Amino acid sequence: MQESINHITELHESLPGDSLSDFSDRAFKDFNQLGIPKAKHEEWRYVKVSSLFRKDLTYPLHDSGLTIEDLQDHLLPDHDQATTIFFINGIYAPALSMVNHAQDELVLLPLSVAAASTEYADKVKSTLGQSTPYHPDGIHALNAAFSSKGIFIAVPPGKTLARPVYIYQVSDSRKGYTLSQPRTLVHVGAGSSIHLATTYATLGHESFTNEVTEVLVEKDASVYYYKIQDEGAKAHHVGTTSIRQIGKSLTNAVTISLSGGLVRNNLDMIMEAEYGESHMYGLYLLNGNTLVDNHTIVDNAKPHCLSNELYKGILDGHSTGVFNGKIFVRKDAQKTNAYQSNKNILLGDHATVNTKPQLEIFADDVKCSHGCTVGRPDDDALFYLRSRGISEKNARSLLLHAYAVDILDKIQLPALRAHVDELISERLEFNF
Repeated sequence: MQESINHITELHESLPGDSLSDFSDRAFKDFNQLGIPKAKHEEWRYVKVSSLFRKDLTYPLHDSGLTIEDLQDHLLPDHDQATTIFFINGIYAPALSMVNHAQDELVLLPLSVAAASTEYADKVKSTLGQSTPYHPDGIHALNAAFSSKGIFIAVPPGKTLARPVYIYQVSDSRKGYTLSQPRTLVHVGAGSSIHLATTYATLGHESFTNEVTEVLVEKDASVYYYKIQDEGAKAHHVGTTSIRQIGKSLTNAVTISLSGGLVRNNLDMIMEAEYGESHMYGLYLLNGNTLVDNHTIVDNAKPHCLSNELYKGILDGHSTGVFNGKIFVRKDAQKTNAYQSNKNILLGDHATVNTKPQLEIFADDVKCSHGCTVGRPDDDALFYLRSRGISEKNARSLLLHAYAVDILDKIQLPALRAHVDELISERLEFNF
């Protein structure tokens, strides 16, 4: 591990100075002090992330020469009808991206350029690092130390984007095990609306993605965020998405995890204005030795807010699912309505799930609930379908698909929903 840390240190010291140098240097100092989380770290007890920092880990900071033809098998449906942004090994690739048609609807700049500009410097300052207090660990600090390679997206006030924004996170590991550290900063102006989908692909060998996305949402804006993970057994992932609502607004987040090695999804909803509304949905469909750890935070700081959270898991093989959901209701957040539920189906004797829903309430006039379930498929429903001439395999696939469909229905983009539905149907047919 030390050899890979030394390599990362050398790369950080070689970064040219820019408008984010102070932020980057402070973060790297935090990384050196905090170190890589170990098993004794309560928030990381199930994810042995230190095992990913091996001596063969490389951190490429250059263009790998990929073309759009190399990525055809990984493109989302209606790709040519969307605004597309490509990261290759965590670095923005403008040659592959299609954003020119959206210039009237959004602004896309390198993060360091936006931080130095007169027009956007204040927006960067108000958003960059908003997730840090919720994730005081070395992995998060490491991403911040290389944030100058990230991008800034701004949706001007009153704009409803006609096209969804697709972000492709591609790890080019054809020459060996790689680390990618993408950083995305999104500012959604008052009265605006955006559909933002992120998907991942690994080409070649093993990969490790350490990603941070921070979103600031102003009054009367709406954000629909989708995260689709299906990279394969040799792709490891630590991702943090932090959505901060500073005005009465609507956010809807859907996280789909279908494969990977070690996967950690952090999702934060920070509700800093009255009458805010947030929805968080997740589905993890796991087999093999995949481990997916979903950590969610809803922080209610103001009164009259509503949050609803539903995560579902289907696990087989030797897979492991983790759900740790926290809801905070601060002292001034009276009249808060917050709901949280985690449901799991274990298909095999060797699959495991660890679930820990939590409420921390400091107000006395609220409606909050949480709960979790872990069980097997419904034998009576399975018997009913088989009695109608349906094979056991197809009957079980139908039941599991019906179990997952209420999460799929939360994907508001029809083409993307159909794509995820097809991925799930294929996995249920051939892998479960």
